[in-house]
Amino acid sequence: MYRERRSQVPGTVLWRGRADGVIEAEQRVLPDGCIDLIWVDGALLVAGPDTAAHSAVWRPDADIIGLRFAPGTGPTVLGVPAHELRDQRVPLTELWGTARARPLAGRIAGSPDPAAALEDIARRRLDQTGPPDPELSAIANLARAGTTVTETARSLGIGERRLHRRCQSAFGYGPKTLLRILRMRRALAMARTGASWAATAAAAGYADQAHLTREVTALAGAAPTVLVPHPAGASSGANRSTLFPSGSPSTA
Repeated sequence: MYRERRSQVPGTVLWRGRADGVIEAEQRVLPDGCIDLIWVDGALLVAGPDTAAHSAVWRPDADIIGLRFAPGTGPTVLGVPAHELRDQRVPLTELWGTARARPLAGRIAGSPDPAAALEDIARRRLDQTGPPDPELSAIANLARAGTTVTETARSLGIGERRLHRRCQSAFGYGPKTLLRILRMRRALAMARTGASWAATAAAAGYADQAHLTREVTALAGAAPTVLVPHPAGASSGANRSTLFPSGSPSTA
């Protein structure tokens, strides 16, 4: 079971995960250029930006609570470049030290509302650091719109080398990879509305449906039709897939 809502912290999403039934459940976590701060097993965990699908294990006996930062925001909150966290799940104690991170975990454990306590930690941190550079939001917005690397650099008035460095630090990978990942997510979201795969491929900027299939499979580890199952006889379907936000924790 997965639920999410807009967080009280600007630019973030609060989510909860728990296995349905009585046994552990494995979930497919797709990359999205985000960093998550996660409360799991009484400790705080940081999930870095993924370059490929990640397998997460949820238990039926406890909620996992996560705060998903908008692309580019996580490094500002954590004080760590995103590329240093790429494809990793790291205890917050390793980033901030035990003396600083453990009391925060204790504050959440002792709170009657762990989700609110997690949000409060992030809010206080953003009050200290200030918001991320607006240029990072502009880069993410252009990537979501499918703008090419060259066009993005030209639009922002910066060189492609600077764009690459900024993307590595803020999102965990270069602009081409960011573009591929956000295009995949845009395509899957479109397919879930009922659009055909051919129409989705064209609208999302793929050369054709076969190109979409290859790209999504490479990034997600599964074909688009597995992620967005289609009703029998239909050209597309709006059924929800097993798509979960990047940064959902793994207890494996």
